[in-house]
Amino acid sequence: MSKMHTANKKNFSRLWPGKPYPLGATWDGAGVNFALFSEHAEKVELCLFDPKGLHEIQRIQLLEQTDRVWHGYLPEARPGLLYGYRVYGPYKPEEGHRFNPNKLLLDPYAKDIHGTLRWSDAHFGYKISSNRADLSFDRSDNARGMPKCRVIDPAFTWGDDRPPNTPWHETVIYELHVKGFTQQHPEVPPWLRGTYAALACEPVIEHFRHLGVTAIELMPIHAFIDDRNLVERGLRNYWGYNSIGFFTPDSRYAANGLVNEFKTMVKTLHASGIEVILDVVYNHTAEGNQLGPTLSFRGIDNTVYYRTMPDDARYYMDYTGCGNTLNMMHPRVLQLIMDSLRYWVIEMHVDGFRFDLAAALARGLHEADRLGAFLDIIHQDPVLSQVKLIAEPWDLGAGGYQVGNFPVGWTEWNGKFRDVVRDYWKGEGGVIGELGYRLTGSSDLYEHSGRRPYASINFITAHDGFTLHDLVSYNQKHNEANQEESRDGEDHNRSWNCGAEGETDDPEIRTLRMRQKRNFLATLFLSQGVPMLVAGDEMGRSQQGNNNAYCQDNEISWLNWNLDKENHELINFVQKLIRLTKKHPSFRRRNFFQGHSIKNKKDIIWLNPDGLEMSDEQWQHDFARSLGTYLAGSGIDERDAHGHQITDDDFLILLNAHHEQISFQLPDFIGDQTWQVLIDTFNTSMPFVAQQYCSGESYPLQGRSLVLLTHIREQSR
Repeated sequence: MSKMHTANKKNFSRLWPGKPYPLGATWDGAGVNFALFSEHAEKVELCLFDPKGLHEIQRIQLLEQTDRVWHGYLPEARPGLLYGYRVYGPYKPEEGHRFNPNKLLLDPYAKDIHGTLRWSDAHFGYKISSNRADLSFDRSDNARGMPKCRVIDPAFTWGDDRPPNTPWHETVIYELHVKGFTQQHPEVPPWLRGTYAALACEPVIEHFRHLGVTAIELMPIHAFIDDRNLVERGLRNYWGYNSIGFFTPDSRYAANGLVNEFKTMVKTLHASGIEVILDVVYNHTAEGNQLGPTLSFRGIDNTVYYRTMPDDARYYMDYTGCGNTLNMMHPRVLQLIMDSLRYWVIEMHVDGFRFDLAAALARGLHEADRLGAFLDIIHQDPVLSQVKLIAEPWDLGAGGYQVGNFPVGWTEWNGKFRDVVRDYWKGEGGVIGELGYRLTGSSDLYEHSGRRPYASINFITAHDGFTLHDLVSYNQKHNEANQEESRDGEDHNRSWNCGAEGETDDPEIRTLRMRQKRNFLATLFLSQGVPMLVAGDEMGRSQQGNNNAYCQDNEISWLNWNLDKENHELINFVQKLIRLTKKHPSFRRRNFFQGHSIKNKKDIIWLNPDGLEMSDEQWQHDFARSLGTYLAGSGIDERDAHGHQITDDDFLILLNAHHEQISFQLPDFIGDQTWQVLIDTFNTSMPFVAQQYCSGESYPLQGRSLVLLTHIREQSR
């Protein structure tokens, strides 16, 4: 063990017993209470550091232990103090124990982390060069290369900040990366670009307002680690799905290094009516498998925090593909996650969470359990049950695909919506039956559990995979920049390059690609459920065919705000789509369609190109690539907040994924009506047009296009 630095040290001469709750380092205005849970530890030392975090100036043994929480109170400590822990206990990997007091450890409840991890062999609890691998024991001290925990003063003037509380059926989600979104924004001051503060700048908020999005979903901002193998190759863990601190906003996105910068961002966004949703990673940590580093949880109590194999505790159960899985079966791990979630809601004022690989959190002994303890606890929690909860409803273990199986109170990323919409516009046959379910809120997935259409978070693209532009520009992934010989990333992308791989000057291909993008966007926003748009898809962002840009902290991932005419038109298209769907409750229903008569009119009718109602047999036709849906504005059967019956205009949505034009007869069995064209994605210069057609007439539905028409009511003439 290295010697403590004695120069410029401030010795804390008094240690009071303190309290076992709350866990973490808590400033109470007079001193700081430290509390750390470890079930199997034999001794715990609190290590204090100089203001730069370079030198350990004092070690203080925590002598008090209550219910296996080690605690002490320093009456002379103040906010800004840097600290870490050393935890003593058995080093028996074969039994799951990996205590090594030579390793400085981060507090799982740290509210701020100072510095970055500087990789070396010292961060591993075993000797890297040993033939015995992780069964060996390493005595080198890692403190100098470790980030340090920092005590914070949580005081912040929230003023009259209130959560927007946007109802689910009125929500439009915009997924973005804190750094990538503003790193190249020309109207954001250079010193703020890529930070929380940048998201609070007026030009950025104006973009959100112009689009009409109601919530931004931030890719992981919990403190995370850049993997050693990436750093050694000159890359970074750009996406951030490698958490190490569940209470700490990552400092790499802070302009001034203060937790309050994040709070200011939330407050400013709230003032503009925009909610903040966090993408959170509670299924695993950055410590990886048995050969990973010892940075926090592993050295504090490995068998408590991680799920080890029942027949050999040396190894980890891995439902995440990242080497380990947090042990949700232990009450203290459940407490850690619940405390973290409540902290972000109560102290940081966030409005909801998207849970990465959420099926891993719900698992019991082995199976993904929809009634798992975590889901039950969330459901009864008076704070967390009232915020937006979004599940990525799968993990990488057996039985981990759980789309449709989360309980009431949860929404889900609807991967089936993504897949069938991609297949349909690609031109695949035999998918219109499933497409009908996805366009109408996926009642087959969510209605049985008592949920509503807004349980479905609809998306065409996400951070993982092709961007919208690349979806219509590449047949194959092009991940060479990741330096993994393109072994990484999904191979089955359901994409179509429209006739040329990658960028092209061919005007016909470029025109088709723009139309396909409009088709995807119109399908997304005209479908029942909650639409999620990925930042940059509205402006033609490309990752050059990379469908797994997790390690690309550069122009491949950053948004390019230098837009051409086409992309400005695409932004306006999205803005008008969102405005239209906000205006008309037909596209944001709170209840599923019933398909039967309501007040002498069906709420929905499916149409074939002859203008007749679809038969059961026609849904099964492999050759069918065109269909229409009639939405009756008088058949909504819902009431507004004041108890008034909701009605709307009637709408027709016509879709044609075939490459040839189809004459689609407008239905006449619903009466003599005049239809006005609102959208025709085939119209290159202005998709929103104002042509009129009468019932019984044929509409020239162009190849690979979507049309939206509305009925002009008598009283509006």
